Amino acid sequence: MTLAIIADSHIPEREADIPDSFRERIADAEHTIHAGDFETPAVLDEVRDLATALTAVHGNADPADMGLPSVAELTIDGVTFVVTHGTLNPVEAAVYGDDGFVMSGEDWNRAIADTARARTRSWDGEGVVGVGGHSHRVEDAVYEGVRVLNPGSVTGADPAERATMLTVEVDEGAIDVTLHEA
Repeated sequence: MTLAIIADSHIPEREADIPDSFRERIADAEHTIHAGDFETPAVLDEVRDLATALTAVHGNADPADMGLPSVAELTIDGVTFVVTHGTLNPVEAAVYGDDGFVMSGEDWNRAIADTARARTRSWDGEGVVGVGGHSHRVEDAVYEGVRVLNPGSVTGADPAERATMLTVEVDEGAIDVTLHEA
């Protein structure tokens, strides 16, 4: 199965539209994940119309009434993708009683991995991929046993230097990630 993974559209405040080549990849994918920051319900509707199927979460730049969850999950062929925007680490906030705000790259990796492990109760991270956005920085790493992915900004919204997205091929529990730039 082919997944398109995007985040941080920031339309219309920072950018005007998703690049055409990315729109084609989204339309061709069997499922699309958006890790938050659409900015308007109209952009959410546009991505829903473009995607065959959509899993999406609320980002810090999204209106409260968009009806998106803060965390979502999707299991495909033995791999569970846990999606959150990446602004907060809810596990850290619950365990340590602090605000859980993500302030650095290390905090971001921890927030995505912690959320993925807690949501799936897979403490070793086996079969789990954490997906987030927020930083506008492409990430593909393993953090404390969890594969963490950030597609960057699908429109190249500042502070991104270019528009980026990921496609993921999922086959019998294995994933192959490809970065695309526009």
